Amino acid sequence: MAFVQYEGVGITAMSAAVPKCVIKNRAYTDVFSSKEANEIVDKTGIEERRFADSETCSSDLCYAAAEKLIADNHIDREEIDLLVFISQTPDYRMPATSVTLQHRLGLPHSTIAFDINLGCSAFMYGLSVVYGMMERSGLRKALLLDGETRSKVYSPRDRRSAFLFGDGGVAALIERDPKFGKSTISMNSDGSRAELIMIPAGGYRKMSSAETVIERVIDEYGNMRSEEQGYMQGGDVFNFVIREIPRDIKKTLTYAEKEIDSFDYVVFHQANNFINSYIAKKMKLDTSKIPSTIAKFGNTSSVSVPLTIVSELQGKLDGKKELLLSAFGVGMTWATGIVPFVDCKISDIVEVEHGHAV
Repeated sequence: MAFVQYEGVGITAMSAAVPKCVIKNRAYTDVFSSKEANEIVDKTGIEERRFADSETCSSDLCYAAAEKLIADNHIDREEIDLLVFISQTPDYRMPATSVTLQHRLGLPHSTIAFDINLGCSAFMYGLSVVYGMMERSGLRKALLLDGETRSKVYSPRDRRSAFLFGDGGVAALIERDPKFGKSTISMNSDGSRAELIMIPAGGYRKMSSAETVIERVIDEYGNMRSEEQGYMQGGDVFNFVIREIPRDIKKTLTYAEKEIDSFDYVVFHQANNFINSYIAKKMKLDTSKIPSTIAKFGNTSSVSVPLTIVSELQGKLDGKKELLLSAFGVGMTWATGIVPFVDCKISDIVEVEHGHAV
């Protein structure tokens, strides 16, 4: 188990952007029956999601969030020394999307810019990378941008994933200041379970072809997907999560010498309502401290933890608050973060249509 700790670095402001298009899951019946749709919604707790249109990419959502953050906090763009972009749905195979965002946001050529390709736990990984660079250097301000358009990579004809995933983007401003004190992050990986969540083709192991884009029936229930659309072995993922996540949280608390009831808020990855309720009950958590966006945004992959903070904790992070963050997903990777927030300014959520804020 890998623990890292940082001193005097934290998030000073956050913003988020979501597509304007709202998908109502109970009415998502072009392929499935109304009965099937209602059963899935009752089980997952996901009532609606946001879908990006064909002109909108993850970078557009992050750009809108970053512009909102910069404007609301009167940030001098010349002081942004680092931009890290997290996504598994980037604009291109090359170049890195972070570099195009550096230009689009009007940041100086001296800005360090790079991408992190990781799944649902990636926000904590990104925090760790940025905190580490900020703590050990003279960097002034950093932007951590996290965006996903997962609606574009799952088949609408596969009932095991068609009702789960949505799109969103977040921006976090990170700075050095002694007021933040100590942060602790645990990060873990198990590549032996890589096939639990995967898009088999379209990369360089199995390149795109006329065959890989054809949707085929994949089981006796008539579910359909192509090799370039994602799949998830839900039962195996659930068994993995209920075993590893409580264990990781407990070990992180022990390492940091913290008690679970000492946190102001506990923010989980928004996979589905059943998983989070199970973990909360197993760990005897105070549910009033667990904000949730599953019902209105669904599973937005790595965006879900910071999007939940922006959506549900606006105006609630005045003074010093300590948050416990927990996420897991494709890889498999999982992470736990003990992250102090001090007077964090959270902007209103922006809606995006055709690649532009509306």
